[in-house]
Amino acid sequence: MNDEARGAVPDRQACVLRYLLEAQAKKIPNRIFVRFHKGPSWTYAQTLAQVRRRAATLRQEGVKQGDRVLCWMGNGPELLANWFAINYLGAVYVPLNTGLRGRPLEHVLENAQASLMLAHRALTGRLQGLAPGALKRILLTGEGEAPSALPAGVSFAALADTSSEPAADLLATDAPIEPWDTQSIMYTSGTTGLSKGVVTSYVQLYTMGPDAFDCITPEDRCMIAGPIFHCGSTLYVYAMLAYGGSIAMVPEFRTAEFWDAIRETESTVVLLLGVMANFLLKQPPSPRDLEHPLRKVFIVPFGEDAPAFKTRFGVDLYTVYNMTEIASPLSAGPGLTEAGRCGKPRPWFELRVGDAQDRALPDGEVGELLIRSHRPWALFSGYYRNPEATAASMRNGWFHTGDAFRRDGDGTFFFVDRLKDVIRRRGENISSFELEGEICAHPAVREAVAVAVPSEHGEDEVLTVVTLVEEAALAPEALIAWLAERVPHYMVPRYVRVVLELPKTASGKLQKHVLRTEGLAEGTWDRDAAGIRLRRERLG
Repeated sequence: MNDEARGAVPDRQACVLRYLLEAQAKKIPNRIFVRFHKGPSWTYAQTLAQVRRRAATLRQEGVKQGDRVLCWMGNGPELLANWFAINYLGAVYVPLNTGLRGRPLEHVLENAQASLMLAHRALTGRLQGLAPGALKRILLTGEGEAPSALPAGVSFAALADTSSEPAADLLATDAPIEPWDTQSIMYTSGTTGLSKGVVTSYVQLYTMGPDAFDCITPEDRCMIAGPIFHCGSTLYVYAMLAYGGSIAMVPEFRTAEFWDAIRETESTVVLLLGVMANFLLKQPPSPRDLEHPLRKVFIVPFGEDAPAFKTRFGVDLYTVYNMTEIASPLSAGPGLTEAGRCGKPRPWFELRVGDAQDRALPDGEVGELLIRSHRPWALFSGYYRNPEATAASMRNGWFHTGDAFRRDGDGTFFFVDRLKDVIRRRGENISSFELEGEICAHPAVREAVAVAVPSEHGEDEVLTVVTLVEEAALAPEALIAWLAERVPHYMVPRYVRVVLELPKTASGKLQKHVLRTEGLAEGTWDRDAAGIRLRRERLG
């Protein structure tokens, strides 16, 4: 496909879920589309039948084309049927993070202004005492008792479908579902503020997933190990639907169960986000490390520990750079070895490493990654009911990622850090992303965060907060000695604190601002107070 064709808006049949699913169910009705770990499998024809029955149920509840429908449950058959059925009617899928509660949950309810929610009954107790926004009715999945208390004016019923094929007029839409129509509103977990609802078109989802991965084939089965309420998993589900391939699904990522799930579901592709790859590497070596069907692994971001994953498990490594607001503008692989490498831009995107005024910086210099697209609707359609945030993120015609990048001479882009996470110490800029990768390479470390804390000498000192592998022990002095052999002297942290858990958002993102605010909390070890000094090696 030439660049001009790739930049064009795909037609309905190529990118709208309803038409994609109908076409695949007609073309390959008996091919497996989804295999649930320790659960059923659905062919394409069975998936379409399930979706049509669920869509009829939603239509009878009053769901119309363009309506927003909240979906609050974990990975599994119910979530997949609900997502597809909502879009089948031309309605807008609004998934909620299963970790939401309290004020963040109340904010999403108020912002989304949806009258219907599909929810696992075990979660609904969190609604007690909250303002429900426009919510009027909840359809419940899962086993258990009815909700004991819901906000005033909110009713509920069990979500149940008829066993018969619904009449066609019950599933009809008022108008064709267009590629630029809204497919979903996904709430990004704000690490410092309230989450924002990212409005996503079918074109954006198509560009983010099916249009992005040349290495995936219809013969592949992609393990969905992360939650589908994140775009990171959603785009792989959509890609496999468009390719006529298949997916496998686990309720959640569990380190100890991962390889058994890969083998049982015969998965060949997987996305590992954040620390997933590191958690798997920290598992004790097994004679079965190479006995699995997995062949292609996307590691995001691509850190220092990623090459070891290839060696140990015998897979090809890939990476992709993406956010809920964009559409996988960078990808790379196989044969990756450098931490932070994200690849070169896909032809229908324009990328710039910019300064504070959005001016292009020379190759090798670090600045903010800015993105725009030649394809209409390929980037997000704005933040729902938040025009101020939309305008701020899209100023000067570029989407501002908030990520620090550099570009090398051949046009390859490298992730350096979140802009606000760069540490400045003794005249040197330190990438917390790079430092955290080195700390996590220690066999006793499970997770690590590096943040800046004030220095009595001006600029910053480095604090690292770590959690340890189960039953492991690690003295701060030992960690410092180990790092001193691996990183420049100015990157070695002055302060170390070992904790049981790191603070995270409902989406599992690390909350570095909490650790910055806590600063040198009780139990923090000080390298200077311990009399350990590291100096630049003198030459000559």
